[in-house]
Amino acid sequence: MKVSIIGAGRARNGIGEYIGKYFHRHGGEVTSVLGTTGKTSLQACSALRKYGIEARPFTDFNEMVRIERPDVVVIASPSSTHYEYLLKSIDSGLHIFCEKPFIWGDLTNIPKTLEEIFSQAREKKLTIAMNSQWPFAVTDYEKICGKVEVRERNTFFIKMAPPLPGREMISESVPHALSLLYCLLGDGEIEDLNFESGGEGEMGIRFTYRFGTKACEAFIRLAYQETQPRDFSFGLNDRIVFRSLGLENYEIYFNYGNKKLRIIDPLESSVKNFSEAVIKKTGPFIGTRHIYHNLSLLKKIDDGFGEFEKRNLWKR
Repeated sequence: MKVSIIGAGRARNGIGEYIGKYFHRHGGEVTSVLGTTGKTSLQACSALRKYGIEARPFTDFNEMVRIERPDVVVIASPSSTHYEYLLKSIDSGLHIFCEKPFIWGDLTNIPKTLEEIFSQAREKKLTIAMNSQWPFAVTDYEKICGKVEVRERNTFFIKMAPPLPGREMISESVPHALSLLYCLLGDGEIEDLNFESGGEGEMGIRFTYRFGTKACEAFIRLAYQETQPRDFSFGLNDRIVFRSLGLENYEIYFNYGNKKLRIIDPLESSVKNFSEAVIKKTGPFIGTRHIYHNLSLLKKIDDGFGEFEKRNLWKR
C-alpha cells in the first residue's frame, strides 16, 4: 500500500508526521509528501527519516499522483484545504484518511457537500475515514474506570487545550468531544446550547445531548495552550480520566484516582483500523455515518458561537 501525505509538517498542531510513522509501522509504504513550498516539503521528508521513511517531496498534487501512483492519500493539511483535496483524491481513485474536521470553511450546505463526496467515493469503491482518534481509547478508558453504564440521565465532561485561541478552538478540538459522545452514547442531537466565555483563550460549551429517550448533560472546556504536553481529560458520569505522557518515548497513560494505565496511542489504532479497512474492503470505524454526525453537530456549535459573539458585541 503506497501512501502519500498532504501536510506532514509540524506547523501548529500538525500530526501528519506521526500518521506517516504509524502507516509505516503497519505495512504502508510512505513514498511522498506534498507541501506548500519546496522548503516545507523537504523539511517534512527529513522529519520522516527518523522512522525509516524515505519520501519524495512535492508541491503539486497532480504531479505527485502521476509520478508516485499512491493507493492512499493522507489529508493532514489545514481544514480549509480538505474539500479541494478530497475531490482531487477521489478523482484520482485514492483511498482517503482525512484529519478532523473533515471539511470546513465557507460551505453552506454540508449534508449536500458530504453526499457529493461519498457518492463519488462509492462509485469508485474507495475507502474514506476521518481521523478522530479518541474513540479508539474507550476500551482503555473502561479498563481503568470500569464498564461504561449508560443511564436515563448522564453527564459528560471533556477538557482540551487547543494550540490556538478564539473561535478556531471549536473546529480544532470539539470534533474529539462529538466523536466520543457518538461512540459512547450513539447518534444524538444537541439541545439547549450555551457558551461561557473566559476571554480569548478560554471557552466553556454546555448542551444537552439527546439520544433516543435518554439524555446527557455535556460540558466541553477549552483552554488555549501553546506548550506541550497539552491538558486532556474526559469522562462519562463523573468517571474522569486525565492523560499524562512519558515524553522520552512518548508513552501515553490514563490516570484515574490512584490508578495509572499505559495505553496504545489511539492515533496508531486509528491508522491501523483504516489500513485494515482498505485491505479487507470493510467500513472503517470512523466512517461515513460518523462523519455526517460529527460535522453537522460541529457546525451547529460553531454557528451557535457566532450568534453568541454577536450578542455579546451588541451588549458592549
